[in-house]
Amino acid sequence: MCSMVLLVNLARVVFAPLLEPVRMAFGASAAAVGLLATLAWFGSALPRLPTGYLLTRLPRHVVILGAGTTLAAAPLLAATASSLPVLWGSAFLMGISSGIYFIAAKPLLSDLFPKGIGRAVGLHGTASQLAAAGAPLFVTAVLLIGDWRVVFSLISVAAAGVTVVFAVVARRMTVPNGENEDRDFLRAARRQWPVIVSGVLLSGFAGLAWNGVFNFYVSYLVSTKAVPEVTANLLLTVVFVAGVPAFTVAGRLADRVPYIPLVLGIIGSFAGCLFVLTTTTGVYPLAIVSVALGFAIHGLFPTMDTYVLDSLPDVHRASAYAVFSASIIFLSALGSVSFGVLLDAGYGYTAIFRSFALVVAVFVVASGGFQFLRGFPTGRRSEHSEI
Repeated sequence: MCSMVLLVNLARVVFAPLLEPVRMAFGASAAAVGLLATLAWFGSALPRLPTGYLLTRLPRHVVILGAGTTLAAAPLLAATASSLPVLWGSAFLMGISSGIYFIAAKPLLSDLFPKGIGRAVGLHGTASQLAAAGAPLFVTAVLLIGDWRVVFSLISVAAAGVTVVFAVVARRMTVPNGENEDRDFLRAARRQWPVIVSGVLLSGFAGLAWNGVFNFYVSYLVSTKAVPEVTANLLLTVVFVAGVPAFTVAGRLADRVPYIPLVLGIIGSFAGCLFVLTTTTGVYPLAIVSVALGFAIHGLFPTMDTYVLDSLPDVHRASAYAVFSASIIFLSALGSVSFGVLLDAGYGYTAIFRSFALVVAVFVVASGGFQFLRGFPTGRRSEHSEI
């Protein structure tokens, strides 16, 4: 599954470093090629709720095979595209394959590894993050020997091979009980709303802030910190590379310590790093802060997945997780437009970054108070004792 998630996420992020070659090939505007990345992410968000319902009718591994098959076919459409609309359709389909995959794969991981959900989700996320960090390098290497169409051909061939391997493994896999019990999507959403809402409240605003931060990271460094654009892009890559070990470390911690203090500690660290970023100058200090910022925010994702998956009963896990995941990704998607609106309103980058850092910090304090007075719902199934 680690090989498949690497390809799934690669297909979702590969358009960013390909926008310029595609623009030149089709003579398109920046907005027209920019729509490629938007459609890939919109495609990833759109099928999450429907996939949650689909999982009440089909086994998890069957849905994952469907995602793999879609991933193998969609890049061929891009590789042979003679017009930009065809390429848009391919981007949308590749996004859809990722949305389907993530909703089916994470509940399956939690069922296969009930005593080590955090470790399984962390390793799975590490493979996904490797794709995000390595996409520019992969594209650059391929463009040295071929054109942009070769990138999609290679993704298609690799996805087909991984899907076949997964199909063989799935035939020998013991079906977890959760697959037979999760059969009522709406009831799962109604019964598990405390966990769903808690997950969205805990991580939603931090995810929104992060979406705005990383999309405007290069622009912020260039315009406010007087960093050359090439260096700014490199620092953004550093942020994502720092997320690779963060997934593994945070996943292992989530198996060993109480969820809520860990989540609040991670979010508080993110807020602190974001504020420090606004006070830092110089390439090397900015690189250090970028590493800390990337490590902090990427540690939040496996921790939240572990918290939600481990707090849901077998009978509702896939359906309720789909509702949580869809809510989070749509909320996070508002980050870029929120930053853009504030910039258009005349606010500076530093003021916006500091305001978001402050709001996140206040939220951490408020959530800590709620946890002390009443407590967020948890339901650890692991036999590991909390320390």
